[in-house]
Amino acid sequence: MSTVSPSMSAITLEKIQDKTALVGVVGLGYVGLPLIHAFIRGGLKCIGYDIDQKKIDSLQEGQSYIEHIPSDWIQQWQSEEKFEATAEMSRLSEADVVLICVPTPLSDSRDPDLSYVEGTTRWVSKALRKGQLVVLESTTYPGTTRDVMLPILEQSGLKVEEDFFLAYSPEREDPGNPDFSANSIPKVVGGYGEKSLELATALYSNAVVQVVPVSSCEVAEACKILENTYRGVNIAMVNELKVLFQKLGIDVWEVINAAKTKPFGFQAFYPGPGLGGHCIPIDPFYLSWLARKNELSTRFIELAGEINTSMPLYVITRLAEALNEMGKPIRGSKIGVLGVAYKKDVDDPRESPSFKLMELLQERGAVLSYSDPHIPVLPAMRHYDVPRLASEDLTPDYLASLDCALIATDHSSFDYGMIVKHAPLVVDTRNATVDIDEGREKVVKA
Repeated sequence: MSTVSPSMSAITLEKIQDKTALVGVVGLGYVGLPLIHAFIRGGLKCIGYDIDQKKIDSLQEGQSYIEHIPSDWIQQWQSEEKFEATAEMSRLSEADVVLICVPTPLSDSRDPDLSYVEGTTRWVSKALRKGQLVVLESTTYPGTTRDVMLPILEQSGLKVEEDFFLAYSPEREDPGNPDFSANSIPKVVGGYGEKSLELATALYSNAVVQVVPVSSCEVAEACKILENTYRGVNIAMVNELKVLFQKLGIDVWEVINAAKTKPFGFQAFYPGPGLGGHCIPIDPFYLSWLARKNELSTRFIELAGEINTSMPLYVITRLAEALNEMGKPIRGSKIGVLGVAYKKDVDDPRESPSFKLMELLQERGAVLSYSDPHIPVLPAMRHYDVPRLASEDLTPDYLASLDCALIATDHSSFDYGMIVKHAPLVVDTRNATVDIDEGREKVVKA
């Protein structure tokens, strides 16, 4: 009597369900490390891959380089023998599941730059073995998993849905928000086929509060684009209204606070000095690029992108007008940028509008400095030419030495009363000084 061997998908599914599957995460940054934490909490072991040897060395020493990932977590993972970090991509074959969490930036011409995804997929292809599940988490345009990754993976000679499995599940990290963590946010999952979807759904069920299966990788990819374009478009609207209302002498922040008392049909979005982070400033351009490729246009989305990218220049114009009222030009003035992270209370500088603000100020001859307790040294940025500076301590003497303090990121640790009291001029892009009465005449909203 003959017996039928179990399929590769059944073998992998059993490993996932009994939690013996080894989860590999490629890209140990703001997405990868929280994801590892969620899987380890869910009872699985993880191996992390990254080409940055400094990150690997730090993790091997039990030290975190991301502020909201405590070193204690990493040390506990290691003491329980649930985590290992390596720069050896040949070891990708050891993982039963490979999750790809690498950057997807824009090129200088604002076209999608998938070089990190393609390079990582080539490493995976070289090590690919039967039974492995490969999942892309990086933000991208619909069609990337099927049209870009799959052909590279099939160079291994293995067949998708038979020998290996492929899915897309967009990351939904919100750094600095204590109300949400990687394991508490529902996870959208799209598979190349039914077996891939079943495996990916089972995998993430170990790590997150809810899995939301969708019919294809393309739907999951489009979901991520929709989520962030929705935010980008609405932020553009309030940014445009901010400029208009300022001309009319109306406080846009007060208007928004009044509007959000409506219990239906309105969600509050807030203006700022420009968009930051790894998704919202980038995703709409991915979508507009895809539309052009298909001989269509996304005029509404492109207009929103133009408005948001124009905001740093608006801020500098307001700053110049404020200095002019004091009889000073930007050239030679000491400008302190307060906050260079892309959002409050995080150490993440990716796509932060502060870098564009500093670049514009430097072009106009300002004497620059900055203060940010979360970012002690200005990192080199791919698209911005900014000086190599160290963060200044936010003291009364530092503030008094400035001609203008520019609040670019509203960190909770900043003492806004002290800022307004000691700085001769404050340009506030975040409404951070709203509750400060003394010295109010020195504050200009931008």
